[in-house]
Amino acid sequence: MPDRSGSQIDHLNIAIPDLTRARAFYDPLLASIGIQPVLDIPATATDAAMTGYGWPDTKPFFWLINSGAVGTNMHLAFTVDTRELVHAFYDTAAGLDAQLLHPPATHLEYHEHYYGAFVLDPHGINIEAVCHHDQAP
Repeated sequence: MPDRSGSQIDHLNIAIPDLTRARAFYDPLLASIGIQPVLDIPATATDAAMTGYGWPDTKPFFWLINSGAVGTNMHLAFTVDTRELVHAFYDTAAGLDAQLLHPPATHLEYHEHYYGAFVLDPHGINIEAVCHHDQAP
């Protein structure tokens, strides 16, 4: 079997019906955990407009694609380095009037140090920030 220890997802595209509405939510939400828009691609005759997010000075790894349909039971978790960033993510979402699903907490059903917060984006996608380190919030 090939060694896949270095394998990971390169990028993820999510289709949403309204890119402007989504950006009004994602730009400040992701900024709270250090992720920012790094590339905007305008619509063409054959392709929808899209915005790619990433860490400063990196390629985009998370894309929002305009004029699409959101799938059911979609969930996306962003790994962060500290529990404080989980709180910043959740507090930012609350300030954006997001539907708050689960406040920052340890989720022992996943593992003893799994610390996450869950919110819904404007299109009903379950978005999470999670820290896997053992530290006090």
